[in-house]
Amino acid sequence: MKNYTFDWHEFKGSLQGELKKFEAELYKKLEAWQPELVKQVRSVVGIGKRATAILIVTTQGFKHTQTYQQLISYAGLSPKEYSSGSSIRGKVRICKQGGSLLRHTLYMCALNAKETNGACKELFDRLVAKGKNKKLAVIAVANKLLKQVFGVVKNECLFDRNYYKKTA
Repeated sequence: MKNYTFDWHEFKGSLQGELKKFEAELYKKLEAWQPELVKQVRSVVGIGKRATAILIVTTQGFKHTQTYQQLISYAGLSPKEYSSGSSIRGKVRICKQGGSLLRHTLYMCALNAKETNGACKELFDRLVAKGKNKKLAVIAVANKLLKQVFGVVKNECLFDRNYYKKTA
């Protein structure tokens, strides 16, 4: 009888290689299908290749969203409070009825954007200075990122880092 040994590290490495190949192929197909949309979404600081692909695929190229509120609700990042009659119990939390993959991806992007995106960094710092929970501030940054992506896509322009400074 033969003794079969399973090398987990070799298996994991081969799976990661396959995943990278599939991601590269998906990104090429997205660029062939919607090159301008990929360029616009990717221009937002804090959104990477994987997040761009997930945003475009899960929203079907932003075809069915007319407002940023719809997009935030679709991602499951809209605030929700539990109330029964006139009583309100507990803290306001996010409504997790949207796409979990999109929500998790945006959370990771928000962690990056709070360091690199000027408007997101300002928002995060302001909320933390007010005494808000850091996780709540990261969710607010994720909402801000979605608003920036929506604005870029609906206006059909590239992201401008200094836009919020020009309007002030």
